[in-house]
Amino acid sequence: MNIAVLSRNSNLYSTRRLVEAARQRGHECRVLDHLRCDIIIEQNNPAIHYKGDLVRGVDAIIPRIGASVTFYGSAVVRQFEMMNVFTTTKSQAIVRSRDKLRSMQILARSGVGLPKTAFTNYSREDKYLIEAVGGTPCVIKLLEGTQGLGVVLAETRKAAQSVIEAFHNLKARVIVQEFIKEAKAADIRAFVIGNEVVGAMRRQGKEGEFRSNLHRGGSATVYKLNRAEKAAALTAAKAMGLTIAGVDMLQSNRGPLILEVNSSPGLEGIEQATGIDIASKVIRYIEQELSAQQPKRKKPHTDA
Repeated sequence: MNIAVLSRNSNLYSTRRLVEAARQRGHECRVLDHLRCDIIIEQNNPAIHYKGDLVRGVDAIIPRIGASVTFYGSAVVRQFEMMNVFTTTKSQAIVRSRDKLRSMQILARSGVGLPKTAFTNYSREDKYLIEAVGGTPCVIKLLEGTQGLGVVLAETRKAAQSVIEAFHNLKARVIVQEFIKEAKAADIRAFVIGNEVVGAMRRQGKEGEFRSNLHRGGSATVYKLNRAEKAAALTAAKAMGLTIAGVDMLQSNRGPLILEVNSSPGLEGIEQATGIDIASKVIRYIEQELSAQQPKRKKPHTDA
């Protein structure tokens, strides 16, 4: 099998591990920088050129699309879909997952628990937003923020109003969420592949930091999900249309609350915390899916 990892940097831990796992299982694997892929649109003949050469013979792709290049990266994934190449993450699911507001709306409809969230397009309504999520302290998030950037804990109403006003003056869109005190600056990351949670870790924010992201200096330990947490993770991933996902949730007095569903979850933290070979599980998933879909993969897709 010929597998391509769509990644900007072949030296990144996740990219490197996926390539290693694919080759260890006897597959050909290479890294394609999606920003250097040219999309050729032609009637009944969709194609991709990479550094001037026609891309041929790819059986499956593993998209590792960064948030800053979602538009072009998802377009490249969509083009591979038009070429009838299997992808571990659908282009539409990538786009959907990168829109925090849309994601929260989809997740709310799926029935999973969520922190109460408010959004407005009118800056003078900020006091009502704060009241809507239960007052302060509250969490204010940039809709375009990633890895804990653009996330602020406002301890007082005055501080919250000042932060919201500052963001609005910068023409930045924000959501306001209730602060879950009992989570104690920790969250759970569940790694979903297909219809299974293959590993989970508990991430704890460093002292004085309410964000638990590993990029912000947090630490991670292996964690065993309870039944409710496992069900929430699987439901959230399915609602977002993701077959490979990192589902982030908080532990609360009313059960697990989904924070975010990540369409390009990193492998380093989860593999090191759990000792599980997640990369090989991704490759096995591709093998299983291609084997099951073989009779159906005769004609290229024609819908976008």
